[in-house]
Amino acid sequence: MKGRISNRLGDVNISEEVIATYAGSVAVECFGVVGMAVINMKDGIVRLLGKERLDRGISVTIKDNEVSLKMHIIVAYGVSISAVADNLIENVRYKVEEFTGMKVGSVEIFVEGVKPID
Repeated sequence: MKGRISNRLGDVNISEEVIATYAGSVAVECFGVVGMAVINMKDGIVRLLGKERLDRGISVTIKDNEVSLKMHIIVAYGVSISAVADNLIENVRYKVEEFTGMKVGSVEIFVEGVKPID
């Protein structure tokens, strides 16, 4: 389902993939986030995604023009996971709402791994 913004000039439809890509780019800019993760269902192996595929680590659901996000991340070794998650939720919520004009109802964070920063 696509998000829809209506105004006096017409309608704007925003796809879930666009929102996922934008949320992924916001996420990797947050302190303590090494990158987005994807799980290979066949093998159960977690893989760090490159910057060109950030949307694959995010699931976007739009219902009644409200966005819900599930984000799979890899955090930096030695940082507080709860602090990183709180910061990530607030940044993503604010920036996605500003970008799309739609309300973000929930942001769920799944920490899939820890990686030392080089």
